[in-house]
Amino acid sequence: MIADRLGAHLYKFPAELYIIMCVRTVFFIPAGPSNLGMQTTLSENMEDDMERVSLAKELSSTTYPGRGIVIGRTKDGKKAVTAYFIMGRSENSRNRVFVEDGEGIRTQAFDPSKLEDPSLIIYAPVRVLGNKTIVTNGDQTDTIYELMDKQQTFEQALRTREFEPDAPNYTPRISGIMHIDNGEFNYAMSILKSNNGNPDACNRYTFAYSAPVAGEGHFIHTYMGDGNPLPSFEGEPTWVDIEGDIDEFTDMVWENLNEDNKVSLFVRYIDIATGEYESRIVNKNK
Repeated sequence: MIADRLGAHLYKFPAELYIIMCVRTVFFIPAGPSNLGMQTTLSENMEDDMERVSLAKELSSTTYPGRGIVIGRTKDGKKAVTAYFIMGRSENSRNRVFVEDGEGIRTQAFDPSKLEDPSLIIYAPVRVLGNKTIVTNGDQTDTIYELMDKQQTFEQALRTREFEPDAPNYTPRISGIMHIDNGEFNYAMSILKSNNGNPDACNRYTFAYSAPVAGEGHFIHTYMGDGNPLPSFEGEPTWVDIEGDIDEFTDMVWENLNEDNKVSLFVRYIDIATGEYESRIVNKNK
């Protein structure tokens, strides 16, 4: 079988897709009778050939990771964790704050008189749909929310979107979804990116984590670092440590983001047993 030859792990998603995950690669295989025999049992983590790293070191290793999503589980195993941050180089990008919006958040201009083009900077990064928490770097949050509310899957919703039209960067759209049900927690991450800077092709990758381990998580961001054009994120989401309570974790993330470029940070801890959550927002503009 293909899966055996690749030494890969196969995840079955609702509806139409089987997803084979192996190191650095995600293969999408249409579901159907001819592919049903390809389903295998997950016996090892896809991180087997990766090393877990300090999130603090990962954040501080570059001046401009852009926008980033972290999802994981606390060391005691009791809380699901997510963080979302934004950074900016231009005055327009830096002129933002996070504000609460229902069970989620939205971005808004700190000084409305200085707002130029709102199309890619004003959006709702976090929304909650029942027992699902959606976290993204753009208005695809609304796409995921609306289509999942119509019984489509995370992947189906993102099939309707592509990377951002901000040539020459073609900023990737990164998305995450957390699902908590009956004391169980799982999550997935996605990135939609141009084909090595070619805007005529969109590469789509989804990474699913069905049994998150206590004290561990994953970090995905838009850029590998500063540059012109900005280099898109490459590879799998980085396997990172998740440490501390919500205030310690929030402080750690904020302190390790580049002082000149960081703009706002959102952190949420969700009790896996009850679904109750607490959140923190940090804005550079005050």
